[in-house]
Amino acid sequence: MPLSPAELILNNDGSIYHLNLRPEDIATHIITVGDPDRVAEVSKHFDLIELKKGKREFLTHTGTFNGKRISVISTGIGTDNIDIVLNELDALVNIDFETRTVRSNRIRLKIVRVGTSGAVQPDIPIDSFLMSRFAIGFDGLLHFYKNDFTAHQGFEDAFMAQTNWSGSKARPYVVEFDSDLGAHFVENHIRLGITATNTGFYGPQGRSLRLATSDEDFIKNLADFHYENKRITNLEMETSGIYALSKLLGHQAVSLNCILANRATGEFSENPAKSVEELIKFVLHKLTNT
Repeated sequence: MPLSPAELILNNDGSIYHLNLRPEDIATHIITVGDPDRVAEVSKHFDLIELKKGKREFLTHTGTFNGKRISVISTGIGTDNIDIVLNELDALVNIDFETRTVRSNRIRLKIVRVGTSGAVQPDIPIDSFLMSRFAIGFDGLLHFYKNDFTAHQGFEDAFMAQTNWSGSKARPYVVEFDSDLGAHFVENHIRLGITATNTGFYGPQGRSLRLATSDEDFIKNLADFHYENKRITNLEMETSGIYALSKLLGHQAVSLNCILANRATGEFSENPAKSVEELIKFVLHKLTNT
């Protein structure tokens, strides 16, 4: 059954609605970054840039690095934007725009998030790199899609019990990274962790400027949580959505975090640009060898 124009929305040039991309514009190896300005910080390392397109906060550069075609795309902040980016990237490779039907032969994307993050444990150094083995999402995005994600229900239940999680908030959900893709990024200097994905930067991450938060002990509760020798290591705003939708859509995804802040110690990186640059170069070399 063809998808209606209200479901699959295309621009006049045949590109997908928000990303402004046509199927031929993207590679199967994709780096996502939050900040549109960071797209050029990635693509400056390409041997060749064949395409630059953008719309709203979604900027895409496609080119080659070490002989492999690769795309880098900015998502903006939050899992609401991840919902757009992941669904539209999948549509570009797995839906025939002419017939508006799902292709029978599905293409599997390799997606690597390169992002910044704040640690909640005092022993995680500033400027270190962390790969999210698990993400625990407080955003609720997964609950809008049919799924059978029950493998980590014990983890979720333990978290809600230990942190006195409010029933007025979305139920946290836990998703694991793609271990096959993640294996390519395992190095001695890459820490494996459990990343909490929040719905905002201020109140949802326990920050208070003029508004009081509903849970004054939020950061402490995250840091103190434990389950089967697991602990939450860091906070950010996209990973759980990337992991959840990638698994539902059949893509491979990992999230690499540059730790710029430590909420336990109050530290912030003195040279964040240098640290992010090192992570970008590491990811480019590893991803193009998969």
